[in-house]
Amino acid sequence: MAGSKLVLEGRISIISFISGLAVIIIPLLVKFGSHIDWIFDYLTDVNGKIAIAAYITVINGFLLIIYKGPLYKVAVRACFLGFAFGCGLILSLADTAWTHFGWYMCSLSFFHYSEYLVTAIINPRSLSLDSFLLNHSIEYTLAAISSWIEFTVEMLLIPEIKQLNWLCLVGLVMVLCGDSLRKAAMLTAGSNFNHIVQNEKAQSHVLVTTGVYALFRHPSYVGWFYWSTGTQIMLCNPICILGYTIASWRFFRERIEEEEISLIHFFGEDYVEYKKKVFTGLPFISGIRVNS
Repeated sequence: MAGSKLVLEGRISIISFISGLAVIIIPLLVKFGSHIDWIFDYLTDVNGKIAIAAYITVINGFLLIIYKGPLYKVAVRACFLGFAFGCGLILSLADTAWTHFGWYMCSLSFFHYSEYLVTAIINPRSLSLDSFLLNHSIEYTLAAISSWIEFTVEMLLIPEIKQLNWLCLVGLVMVLCGDSLRKAAMLTAGSNFNHIVQNEKAQSHVLVTTGVYALFRHPSYVGWFYWSTGTQIMLCNPICILGYTIASWRFFRERIEEEEISLIHFFGEDYVEYKKKVFTGLPFISGIRVNS
């Protein structure tokens, strides 16, 4: 049952993501073979907006016809993320001051889509719409919106602050490394990984201490922390760099302590010994204190 769910929903998400990503074909059809500089102007023009709106309408109608109920919900989310990734690619390739926001769109959409896809691969029994993490929390949504507002306001008022290319590249490296570490942690943990902290030990639940878990006790959190902060460094958002760093650090400190209570309950002395040997991976976070 779980295997068939992986094949069906995983395949649907891939097809839908690619369908959304195909938005990049629109400007290419308009001026095939030309220099890429014109793309941003085209997409912000009336004709470009009409073309994109028509594309979204057609793709959504197609998904409604092909998929029903829960499968449509998977498809439309994957398609939306593919569309965002495609728009991000267009901005990234255009000669515009918004290039780095294109990088951000690509990193954000790929992060959320890959969370669902990797979960489908490693733990299909826990797979749900929540696996996209699009509805992670109100705080997460507000943080994302705040970063968009800050970038836009600063772009309009002090555009020179957004042209620190070396800083944007540092942020991009953090994003790529952070997301890669998180996905490596998910794949290494396999069916032991879950987006929700587990309070009851499953029969298949084992203590993973190999791979990236030999480097950090909580590599998925380490990856997410640096990915999150890296997105704001990439956007040169000074306010959100500070805000994301503090908010993420506090969130993962509490999350790690909560999770380690369960892990000690599940694995007892084995986890306590592992805890002594391996660092959490996050600065100034040591996890739950254990009395000797």
